[in-house]
Amino acid sequence: MNDFVASLMLLGALSGGNSLPFWSTTGQYGLMPGSSGALAVVQAGTSYDESKTFQWKWGVSLAANTDPAVMVDQCYASLRWKALSLDLGMKHPDLYFMASDSRLGSLSVTGGRVAESGNARSMPGYRINLDPVAVPFTGRHLFIYGSFGDFKTLDKRYVQGALVHRTRAFLMLSIAERFEFHLGLDHYGIWGGNSPVYGPMPITFDNYFRVITGRNASAAGSHSDRMNVIGDQGGAELFKWKWKGDGWSVTLQHDIPYNDRSGIELGNFPDGVNTLHFGFEDKDRWVSDLLYEYHYTMYQSGSIHDNEFDENGNFRQWTPDLNFRGMDNYFNNGEYRSGWTYYGRTIGHPLFFPKGTRSGTWDPSGIVQGVENNRLQAHHIGVSGKLFRKAPYKLMLTYSLNYGTYSASYAGESPRQKPWGSVKETPLRQVSAAFTGEVPEIFGVRGLTLLYGIFADKGSVLPDCAGATLGLIYTLH
Repeated sequence: MNDFVASLMLLGALSGGNSLPFWSTTGQYGLMPGSSGALAVVQAGTSYDESKTFQWKWGVSLAANTDPAVMVDQCYASLRWKALSLDLGMKHPDLYFMASDSRLGSLSVTGGRVAESGNARSMPGYRINLDPVAVPFTGRHLFIYGSFGDFKTLDKRYVQGALVHRTRAFLMLSIAERFEFHLGLDHYGIWGGNSPVYGPMPITFDNYFRVITGRNASAAGSHSDRMNVIGDQGGAELFKWKWKGDGWSVTLQHDIPYNDRSGIELGNFPDGVNTLHFGFEDKDRWVSDLLYEYHYTMYQSGSIHDNEFDENGNFRQWTPDLNFRGMDNYFNNGEYRSGWTYYGRTIGHPLFFPKGTRSGTWDPSGIVQGVENNRLQAHHIGVSGKLFRKAPYKLMLTYSLNYGTYSASYAGESPRQKPWGSVKETPLRQVSAAFTGEVPEIFGVRGLTLLYGIFADKGSVLPDCAGATLGLIYTLH
């Protein structure tokens, strides 16, 4: 049967500074206020009925915080038949490398996906999903899976009302019973909408086909879209190895952001998020999951990118002395200037801070024009388990060296248009830490859980501050 679940969460947040620490707001689907305040979330929904071939479920969650903002967090209906499913409405993306309790979120900075991390609010639309299906004549050693969907932006943006296409396509090679290898592409395309420069951007089937196939615009498109690709297109490539032991597993993952063809062709190596995760099946252990990540996004296909257009605005044909690759500028775009952000928060990698973060002028209710920090190195550790084998917790510690972008370095000399490695760059250091957890059945009441969190930031990008959250969630099954 379709099990019904409803819950009410009330959470208070207090900071010693003007804003809440990084980990108190990151990966929270854009719901937390930006400064000391409170959050209330009420949600209800059902799960799939696994006893039936044709299954359905639904979910609704509403949130209000003291920024002030009242938000529809989720509102969706899902249908499933065998390996196929359809999601209609607003629904959270799937996250990976989860803590011992799903309410505590992922142990990864990116939620296991650099292109869609659960850091921003959900867009309305549809998504068709395919669970892993064996490729015929491969002896169940090769599987395909992925998703295909379209969404609409509702926030204030540089190109108002832009549309978003999403395609995820993956192969899974099951070499042996215990070993899996995954290879895939996670693609997004922002197109359509009303540009302050070009006016309404044509929404046609031809343009839509060009978006989903990563092609350039027709003769009716803008000069840049004709020379490159239509709209703002980017995403990530994924390589993942997983070994399953007896009651445990080890996963090694390389998740690479890209913003143009050179990235798709792996011209931006060694950029990417490198994740090593060890987890026990028994989530009641004192320590059930350990994760280490190394983030490197400095190269971006190189520091030199010659001008593709001459002084008259005409496209310059490539010659051996010209380089049209380099300075990929992840999650930014010249025409769709809000980039890969939504309601002011980066949809993908959370350490790609939106513009205005360092200066303190960031306003999630205003028009955010992309990200100001996509060149970084970072080390991250995540630990999770259950204290006394009953109370779930999560520990997060992130140390990053932040350089800004090629066009606007945070500090020191910029390597822009200079040979790679010839400039000694100056980073801004940042440390962010968090310890969050739950105490179930508080006051002896079944379904009533105490939520708590302690957070701190120290560095040169985010304001130095410490903060805490405390709340209650009551769940009715």
